[in-house]
Amino acid sequence: VQLQASGGGLVQAGGSLRLSCEISRSIGNIYVAGWYRQAPGKEREQVAIIISGGSTVYGDSVNGRFTISRDNAKNTVTLQMNSLKPEDTAVYYCKVVATWGRRDFWGQGTQVTVSS
Repeated sequence: VQLQASGGGLVQAGGSLRLSCEISRSIGNIYVAGWYRQAPGKEREQVAIIISGGSTVYGDSVNGRFTISRDNAKNTVTLQMNSLKPEDTAVYYCKVVATWGRRDFWGQGTQVTVSS
């Protein structure tokens, strides 16, 4: 398994969850790491990405509530989700783009459910 996501679950609106994605070192250097989500009946959307230099980009719907970070020593990318809303309910996927060849790698999804 090259990307292992964890941390999903059920939480009440207003609560917090922390998603973590462990990245296999076999992928090599990472150009971009990010989180995406897909709700039932909707297309997969970008939630947040972090670029190798440390720059971050957030989707409009999560800006100010979610924070993405990378731990290069542990080779993980984390998504801290605060002030969760029912509309945040989705399967969340981590994705990285390898520096070499710009190849995409996807992790398995982790379910996040926010109850009202």
